[in-house]
Amino acid sequence: MIPFISRKPLEYQLTWLKRFEQLLPNEQVLLAQDIAPDEKQDCDLAIVLDPDPEMVASFSQLIWIQSLWAGVESLVDLAKTQNIKLVRMVDPKLADTMAEAVLAWTLYIHRQMPSYAAQQHNRVWLQLPYHPAESCNVGILGLGELGITSANKLISNGFNLFGWSRSKKSIEGIQCFSGQAGLDKMVSQSNILICLLPLTKHTDGIIDKALLQRLPSNASLINFARGPHVNESDLLEVLDSNHLYHAVLDVYHTEPLPPNNPIWSHPKITALPHITATSFPQTAAEIAASNILHFRKTGQLTSVVDLTRGY
Repeated sequence: MIPFISRKPLEYQLTWLKRFEQLLPNEQVLLAQDIAPDEKQDCDLAIVLDPDPEMVASFSQLIWIQSLWAGVESLVDLAKTQNIKLVRMVDPKLADTMAEAVLAWTLYIHRQMPSYAAQQHNRVWLQLPYHPAESCNVGILGLGELGITSANKLISNGFNLFGWSRSKKSIEGIQCFSGQAGLDKMVSQSNILICLLPLTKHTDGIIDKALLQRLPSNASLINFARGPHVNESDLLEVLDSNHLYHAVLDVYHTEPLPPNNPIWSHPKITALPHITATSFPQTAAEIAASNILHFRKTGQLTSVVDLTRGY
């Protein structure tokens, strides 16, 4: 018996459940709420999608958890406490979807669409200067699968790519930086800074006033990772100082974004409702099912999260 644990709408959960019934005919995958309390001790693994950690913790005999998302930060502490292995989703389709969004919103900023939208609102006819893509330095925070796939998409469209990671990397076509000194150097040259980092104790609040002020004048920020990466009050302050051109945000400290949050109405922010990339039942369920079948056969797991790093 495998619990499917999620806070998503029931109809969406049932879509995943149907897919797992097809892929795992010899397993019993059930909604967590449909499993009786005395049956929970029989569950050695769980499949999760934006789960309530307390619900996960109620399955006390879990050996491992298969996440259907790339981000697993909400479960790291629980996995440490209960000695549970945590497997993240590595899905090329998810990476491709993120790369598509990164390209779309990079072009949105690069081609000055926020300015043209404001001009239309004010009935202003003004042709702004054009700058070729190769004159634009794009810095990506995070060089995992999402970061590298997104960087390659931007490179194929002519942009000049920088990338930063905690540990040193060498990736063809990307000028790579690492460590604090590398972060400072990359940020100071990035016309568009894109955050695709995992959320850990080291990256929580990494985009603060000091970092934003190190960006070149008229630079922009895109955050498609997690809301806590950005200090929202610092971002608003730096935008109001006119040091930055624009920010595109898809994630926030509180989601849904509260109606009274100033981000909604800020003229220099494009606010998206956490839509840039999502896991697809057709592909992600197949990968998760393959991991489960491999575990049943060999007792081995792949894509296990390093709980000390958080990813």
